[in-house]
Amino acid sequence: MKLTPKEHDVITLVADGYADKEIGLKLKISPRTVQAHLTSIMLKLQARNRTNAAVLYIKAKYKKK
Repeated sequence: MKLTPKEHDVITLVADGYADKEIGLKLKISPRTVQAHLTSIMLKLQARNRTNAAVLYIKAKYKKK
């Protein structure tokens, strides 16, 4: 799974329960840019939605350890 550093930031905040607007404020990007990153993340992880993407990301993260 090759995510960009910004995609890692976005999916980590999604996993922490933040909404697009909150993520945008924290990362100083627009909510639309957050959605674009999430679309890219979901394609890369073959996820059905943002929740599934967060779960897959966390599982992959712990498999590496």
